[in-house]
Amino acid sequence: MFNREDYVSDSKWQSFLDLSKDFATPNIFIDLSTIKERFLQLKKSFPYADFYFAVKSNPGNPVIKMLDELGSNFDIASRYELDQVLSLGISPEKLSYGNTIKKARDVEYFYSKGVRMFATDSKEDLKNIAKYAPGSKVYVRILVENSSTADWPLSRKFGCHPDMAYDLLVQARDSGLIPFGISFHPGSQQRDIGSWNDAIAKTKYLFESLEEEENIKLSMINMGGGFPAHYIQPTNDLSDYASEIYRYLHDDFGDKIPSIIFEPGRSLVGDSGILTTEIVLISRKNNTALQRWIYLDAGKFNGLIETLDESIKYPIITDKDGGKEGEVILAGPTCDSADIMYEDLKYRLPTDLKPGDKLYWLSTGAYTSSYASVNFNGFPPIKTYYITERGIEDPAGNIVKEK
Repeated sequence: MFNREDYVSDSKWQSFLDLSKDFATPNIFIDLSTIKERFLQLKKSFPYADFYFAVKSNPGNPVIKMLDELGSNFDIASRYELDQVLSLGISPEKLSYGNTIKKARDVEYFYSKGVRMFATDSKEDLKNIAKYAPGSKVYVRILVENSSTADWPLSRKFGCHPDMAYDLLVQARDSGLIPFGISFHPGSQQRDIGSWNDAIAKTKYLFESLEEEENIKLSMINMGGGFPAHYIQPTNDLSDYASEIYRYLHDDFGDKIPSIIFEPGRSLVGDSGILTTEIVLISRKNNTALQRWIYLDAGKFNGLIETLDESIKYPIITDKDGGKEGEVILAGPTCDSADIMYEDLKYRLPTDLKPGDKLYWLSTGAYTSSYASVNFNGFPPIKTYYITERGIEDPAGNIVKEK
């Protein structure tokens, strides 16, 4: 159904097959060299920006350590991520507490560990930051109205109206905090580049009005993530995002563009992963049914949660591609009727597939193992491995197989 070469080069595919052949399924293999390539591409495309890797997208120690060596900063979502990143010797000065939903004691904990940059979008949260993280930099997240064009929208739950953002930044100043900037997120896997234009225009309004009316001079725009990985649906090249976003910034800010932060997750690690599943069972619901149900040893609760509502559409290949194909419905192994990955979107897979055959899910490096359930139906979390220069490492960075 898909050309593997469009997603994974011949050399990387052969390396993956050689290294993964003795590992039980389901599993995910992450190629660190792909992540390195993507990070360097981002830096080249946005030379004026700083990058804060969204740790939640792929929290393996091998990924974090390599990105630290490449000069990345880190967006942290919880005290557990904070402890992990700090345990690797990474300076708290390279960290941002980007979650707007946090307990007061977690704000205090981050501050005690040396973190001095916090996101917010509400009055109560800002009060906690002022009390438990005095003198810190704060940036306010605003709502992005057009994020519905993203495959995985992030509106409604996060962010506030620009008028409230204005009030929050005044409150921050009056509370002894440093009003640092504005943040927004256009939605994950955002294919409409114009979404950045709308958000930047709102940000410009806030920058100007706060300086003119309150003498508050903001200095940073955090644009979150949103750049795409390579799934089924076509997207623009990163160079198109880069040129258009710079044009939007220049149109609004001229030669005085503020400091820019991006928080890449999916675009950085998504293309690095291959998830391998084994067919458990193939059945039809009646004697004349045209569609086969293919049940796999991984599903929504064990690595493939982003198939919820068929939002993320992964390319899937098999060892038997190239022959006769037929429509299938793909489902997971649990005793839950919601554990169906694709039913409306009809994938076409070889008609001679059998139980025991493998399906390879490409571009599964982001939000797979970190989203998986711990023990639903007794199934353990999906195993994730990292292809490094040393060989195969587990999420903790231990070598499990040398090259």
